[in-house]
Amino acid sequence: MKRVPSTRSGKVQCRMGDGMERVTRVPSGAWILPMMDGSLLVLGIAGTELTCGEAALFRKLQPAGYILFSRNIGTAGQTRKLTDDLRGISYDTPIIAIDQEGGRVTRTKDIAPVAPSAPALAAVGDMGKIADAGAFTGDLLRMLGVNLNFAPVLDLDHFPGMQNALRGRCWGRDPQRVIDFAGHWNRWMRKRSVAGCAKHFPACGRAQSDPHHDLPSSPATLDELLREDVIPYTALMPELDSIMLAHVEFPNIDPEFPASLSPRIIRRFLRDQLGFDRHVVLTDDLDMGAITNRYGRGEDVKLAITAGNDLALICHRTDTAEVAAAAIAGLPRWMVDEAHERVHRLRRRLHSPPEWSEKKWLATCDSLAELAAAVPEIGTPQADSPVADY
Repeated sequence: MKRVPSTRSGKVQCRMGDGMERVTRVPSGAWILPMMDGSLLVLGIAGTELTCGEAALFRKLQPAGYILFSRNIGTAGQTRKLTDDLRGISYDTPIIAIDQEGGRVTRTKDIAPVAPSAPALAAVGDMGKIADAGAFTGDLLRMLGVNLNFAPVLDLDHFPGMQNALRGRCWGRDPQRVIDFAGHWNRWMRKRSVAGCAKHFPACGRAQSDPHHDLPSSPATLDELLREDVIPYTALMPELDSIMLAHVEFPNIDPEFPASLSPRIIRRFLRDQLGFDRHVVLTDDLDMGAITNRYGRGEDVKLAITAGNDLALICHRTDTAEVAAAAIAGLPRWMVDEAHERVHRLRRRLHSPPEWSEKKWLATCDSLAELAAAVPEIGTPQADSPVADY
């Protein structure tokens, strides 16, 4: 069995149940036996600080990265310490991701002003304000230690009255407008050294129900998707760092698996036909009802990587991460190595956070507040998806 030496030592202070604090260490030169392979996982965190149990689990699995939610964000300083701790227990630069789209999907809403939503910015149509929204979002996230934002949304809004989790999140229905607006926003966020992730391929906008609860189904054909939905992805290909798959089934394309677990859609369509063979591709959260109601933990991760995903997201049920890591360890070596190559290529492009500056933080918050005041939110149908509450 191959043994992998650690390349970095680190420590994290974590709080025990008795209220006492402990310091756990990653010994320099330690050897890890890869009986489980967590290197293709992105995991959620329970609270605002790492517990010793989480630190031990993450040290052992060495996941590719982590995702932050509102439950992890209490203050700016606390959030930056959390991301610093995550880097400290990682042998390689970890992906530290977040869903920060603006509007109702803003994880930092309790500590900073909320940037205008995609529909609000699209309604104004001011490219300068769209650039500011992307740039200020990047500035804010980088100060917190985040290096990958799961945005922009490239879904076309086919059903603006439907509760399909996309209310208040889409840039529009016309592919060219989505290219112009979402592309410009993403461009300016990336100029601020935060990578982006286009979502939800190939067309979550065709869903008529919410994948957080069940598995939506669309009768769309491959030709229909090529005529509209995938145009923003192909047009923006050179500027996209990663792609997130939709938990939506397209039985006229793959009658067996949803898009997020479909070799037909990921390997053959996205990678081979459209040419996204070097981009990192990842699932949406595997803890959503669309997946958990049909697949068990372990089987879902195995299907995801086999289908062509490089990363599997487990956002809430982190207690199942070892089962997921065992499933990855049982996959063919070539398949895991192929995913590793793309993930490592992305990691090399990620930027370290700047030195913490309260002055810079407050200035960014002031800029976001000024922008939000200049871009009024537009009325949308009442949205009841849990995506905004995480």
